[in-house]
Amino acid sequence: MKKILVPCDFSPTSINAFRFALDVAAQSKGAIHLLHAIELPVLHDTLLMPTLYFEKAYLEDVNKNTQKRFEKLIAKYKTGQVKVTSRVMFGMPSKMVQDYVSDEGIDIVIMGSHGASGIREFLIGSNAAKIVRTSTVPVLVIKERVKNPIKRIVLPNSIDPEKEVDLIMRIKALQSFFKAQLHLVWINTPLNFTLDTITRMKLNDMVKQFDLKNCTLDIFNYSDIDSGILAYTEMVKGDFIAMGTHGRSGIAHLITGSIAEAVVNHGSIPVWTFVTKEG
Repeated sequence: MKKILVPCDFSPTSINAFRFALDVAAQSKGAIHLLHAIELPVLHDTLLMPTLYFEKAYLEDVNKNTQKRFEKLIAKYKTGQVKVTSRVMFGMPSKMVQDYVSDEGIDIVIMGSHGASGIREFLIGSNAAKIVRTSTVPVLVIKERVKNPIKRIVLPNSIDPEKEVDLIMRIKALQSFFKAQLHLVWINTPLNFTLDTITRMKLNDMVKQFDLKNCTLDIFNYSDIDSGILAYTEMVKGDFIAMGTHGRSGIAHLITGSIAEAVVNHGSIPVWTFVTKEG
């Protein structure tokens, strides 16, 4: 986690993400990239030049004011030798994050989220959920202030070890980085019910296959998966949840949704996600 991108809209949640990113960067001897993405207003004019002139003046003014806000934010929270750079980009936030990750070789995105619920979640979701769905690198979504040390990482086990080796290896590295305990849990629901004997055998096989250390194995009964993940994490006092997501979009996303996105939207616990390929 050497190159950390923090999308920042100066909200309390994005500031919480920045402060946690500072802790991570200090531990990894990494650097932080602050990004403020602004969606441009649609401007109409019958004469081309007045519109272009207005746009240029607007962009310069926004960039200048945002950089001043960045300077104040960095001065308030930065300590030690962590390098922090800042940039303003104009466009759809989720697309700007994708472009920045690709252009700068970012290792992880740490971002704040206000979440989404009800009709807003069904129709458009949240910026965090969109970035979770499309990111090519891991995303850690934060709402409340997170303080080191990270002691407990919850891994809801809906993983297929044969198809998602990369995901498991990334979670092992994450556990090693924080020196945390890993809580593997299978959420048993009425619609997703599995006998305990079969589930425990699968969990034990996964531990042996990937030589997982310092971990617990649990089966947790709940009415639905995403609420069960949040309830279990609260019960074991988990510091954050690690999940894979298939990054579905379009009609497939509307039909099946995403458990990871639901957890991101509905919970207050930090959620680490990584997009895996469907087999």
